Amino acid sequence: MSGGVEPETPPGSSSRSGGSTPVGGKPPRHHLTSIRHCASSARIAAASAEFGLDSGTLSLISPPADIRPGFLPVFRSGSFADIGPKSYMEDEHVCVDNLVEHLGLRVPGIPAPGAFYGVFDGHGGADAACFVRKNILKFITEDCHFPNSIEKAIRSAFVKADHAIADSQSLDRNSGTTALTVLISGRTLLVANAGDCRAVLGKRGRAVELSRDHKPSCTVERLRIENLGGTVFDGYLNGQLAVARAIGDWHMKGSKGSACPLTPEPEFREVRLTEEDEFLIIGCDGLWDVMSSQFAVSMPTHPLKSRSHDSEYEEASQWKGCIR
Repeated sequence: MSGGVEPETPPGSSSRSGGSTPVGGKPPRHHLTSIRHCASSARIAAASAEFGLDSGTLSLISPPADIRPGFLPVFRSGSFADIGPKSYMEDEHVCVDNLVEHLGLRVPGIPAPGAFYGVFDGHGGADAACFVRKNILKFITEDCHFPNSIEKAIRSAFVKADHAIADSQSLDRNSGTTALTVLISGRTLLVANAGDCRAVLGKRGRAVELSRDHKPSCTVERLRIENLGGTVFDGYLNGQLAVARAIGDWHMKGSKGSACPLTPEPEFREVRLTEEDEFLIIGCDGLWDVMSSQFAVSMPTHPLKSRSHDSEYEEASQWKGCIR
């Protein structure tokens, strides 16, 4: 599944809009980067003396290492789901490219632009994944910590969804799901992950992993599990589950609020988006079991780079990134 990030087109320049097809090319370069500084400091000093100038007023201004002033991302997304060999689909996803428009006036104080994406890999039935997809954003935005402390709101929402499944009379409380959400506000991208879904950022063709797969055999997770009285057998938590964190699965948990080897609490990763960030890929283990993060990033990167043979300055005004 996917969502997208593209820089705002500078005023007065042409742009292409809409659609889920990526428009390639290189990100716009700061105008100062095109200046070729060939004068040595000695020559500058000599020129200053000749014309009676204060050499302290002559300097070579380097462009910001980050991004141009006023940069804000714009979002678009696309998604794909494949049932594989299963008899029915247990996985869910959500794409909200315009969070302000989606929530309307119900939640004041949301930074703009904003977006929300999620992947939920269900197991033991579709109930848990379907419930989390329908309710997780509502749980986040209705939490008392939102929007002042978004990380606390998301952590609380994951636990609330877990408890709601336990209390439900209509859902199979033994079904479970991993959950990975991406909430973007302004230039801040916050990934929350519980399970083995993965978020990978494409940054100038390079894969940057923004989440950690919560496999029971992972050293950190195995130690956490064993410290809470659980075991890891043949890569499975208590010999039953292939993930160390999940929402639902109440046949493997104790009473609500008790410490349990299988936890719904997510891990977080926050990044500040720049013009070098081209797209984000989020997907369940069905994708990452068959390809590396770098290979997945290279697939959409290639057509983006193929446009770089056109005029660099033309492409600078039209470049867009997207989440694939």
